[in-house]
Amino acid sequence: MVDRLRSVLSALGAVLTGAGVLILLFVAYQLWGTGLYTSHQQDSLRSQFKQQAHIDPGAASTTSTTLDPKNLPPPPPTGNAVASIRIPKIGVDKIVVQGVGEADLRKGPGHYPETPLPGEQGNAAIAGHRTTYGAPFNRLDELSPGDEVLVTTVKGSFTYKVAMTHVVKPNQVEVLNPTPTPTLTLTTCNPKYSAKERLVVVADLAPGQTATPATPSPTTTTAPGGKAQLPGDAFDSDAGLASGRSKVPTVLWGLLTALIGFGWWLTVRKRRHWVSYVGPAVPFLIALFFFYAHLELLLPANF
Repeated sequence: MVDRLRSVLSALGAVLTGAGVLILLFVAYQLWGTGLYTSHQQDSLRSQFKQQAHIDPGAASTTSTTLDPKNLPPPPPTGNAVASIRIPKIGVDKIVVQGVGEADLRKGPGHYPETPLPGEQGNAAIAGHRTTYGAPFNRLDELSPGDEVLVTTVKGSFTYKVAMTHVVKPNQVEVLNPTPTPTLTLTTCNPKYSAKERLVVVADLAPGQTATPATPSPTTTTAPGGKAQLPGDAFDSDAGLASGRSKVPTVLWGLLTALIGFGWWLTVRKRRHWVSYVGPAVPFLIALFFFYAHLELLLPANF
């Protein structure tokens, strides 16, 4: 009886330990693994942006370039490259996509489509992740008045100077309201690893530059439940579950991962050799990576 109880407790301990390791690995995937996806997307977006703008997105200057507005292409579709943003003080050098939806922000910083583009008259707004998917705005809290934000669009290159930073609630969408002067508003979650608040950085177009006319009129962004709010970041437990996605790929990758893991366990039991520990690790970790990638899509939209 004692031996059976010991065996049960030993097995339970092994299961709990394994579950704990898998949870820790998933957190690691969220914090660092998601950056691999964003890095790949950024490479594609950078090439796309160079082709459509015929300029170097890393070469923002203090004066706007002279492009004929009549020959400019229409605004890109959601998810496509719309601008580049560089913030030298905190090492940001990213391509901005059109849109602030879940899929858009996985690619990089996202431009609120209802606001003007950077360099245009009014309040241009950009949101970005702070802890996952490359965490482009991870160090946004380090900016202070006078710091430069360099933005390039198909209309030219523009320099903004940080005017202020402040923290607001997710439903304080007035930070996206139109402004009488050319303004750039950057938003992300605050504090790190939480979606309780939003950190907002406001920058003004540097003197000596002229903003171009804005075509769209800024409005607010509406959450899936119909409640207007600023888009969040990772670990937003209040967001609704992702809908409309098939669970089949997640289940299949989960089964494959479990099968490889079970085979790994059998190998270790039969052969007490270092090869049995290390050999199956590679296919297991690869399968686990793809399982996490599909599982993450089924979690709350802003997790």
